[in-house]
Amino acid sequence: MARARTRARPFDYWPGFVDALSTMLLLFTFLLTVFMLAQFFLAREVTGKDEAMARLNRQIEELSSLLALERAGKTEADEKASLLASNLDVSEKERAKLQGSLAQRAAGDAGALALSAEKDATARALGQIEILNQQIAALRRQLAALEDALAASEKEGAQSQAKIADLGSRLNIALAQKVQELSRYRSDFFGRLRQILGERPGVTVSGDRFVLQSEVLFQSGQASLDDAGRAELDKIAVALVELQNEIPPDIPWIARVDGHTDKRPIQSSQYASNWALSAARAIAVAQYLVSKGVSPQRVAATGFGEFQPLDSGEGPDADKRNRRIELKITER
Repeated sequence: MARARTRARPFDYWPGFVDALSTMLLLFTFLLTVFMLAQFFLAREVTGKDEAMARLNRQIEELSSLLALERAGKTEADEKASLLASNLDVSEKERAKLQGSLAQRAAGDAGALALSAEKDATARALGQIEILNQQIAALRRQLAALEDALAASEKEGAQSQAKIADLGSRLNIALAQKVQELSRYRSDFFGRLRQILGERPGVTVSGDRFVLQSEVLFQSGQASLDDAGRAELDKIAVALVELQNEIPPDIPWIARVDGHTDKRPIQSSQYASNWALSAARAIAVAQYLVSKGVSPQRVAATGFGEFQPLDSGEGPDADKRNRRIELKITER
């Protein structure tokens, strides 16, 4: 009878379920820890890049100031060299003139007795020639020194230019990395929107823009969101709030809301033109996103009216495609 009761007892699944649940909890805890560590190291890396960019900007400013000073010094040295060259030319002309005068006097007195006055004049001329020779030699030394200084200045200027070019290249690389980071976040955002909204009619992705047909959000000729439109925007707002919490604050980005209409003239006393209607719809969407937690510093609203059509054809289908709200993650 004991064996019969043992065989009749139902199988106990509870211990196996508890083991599976414990394993899943441990796995989730491990994945959460890995994610937190990855976020920590990513934040440290971004902070290091920002500090490096700040140092590069300061070095560029210092080198630019030094280069400006060197250029000013080079200009002054060029002016001094030009003045010295002019003085040297004048001195050489005076020396040649005195030497010619001395030669004429010597030729005129070759057949006559040398008088005391002529000897004195000759001695004075020779003394002036010697002084001029000394001045010319001094001017030439000054010119040589200026040329050496100019050569050194040009060399330092070339080195400074090379440093500035290198720093500019490094700065461009850092900026390109920021753009790539924004592109990655933008791609993740659109991937989330695809998952959230699914394959819904009137909602498409075109390049780097998320497109919602106006009929999904508004009644014809109106800029007030209907209940169905608010429900769709609630999903987009959730994804935007997650995005603004993930993107580092030093990356300048905005979610740009663009309003578009068809080209048919508007029949409304409330809106003077399709342009006004498209702007009002874009503002309504932007304000609703802000009300759901999106930072107003990260949202911009623009109205394009009928001037940026997706379909240049005629007929109701083309008009329907052109009536739309576009959401684009872009640089500020």
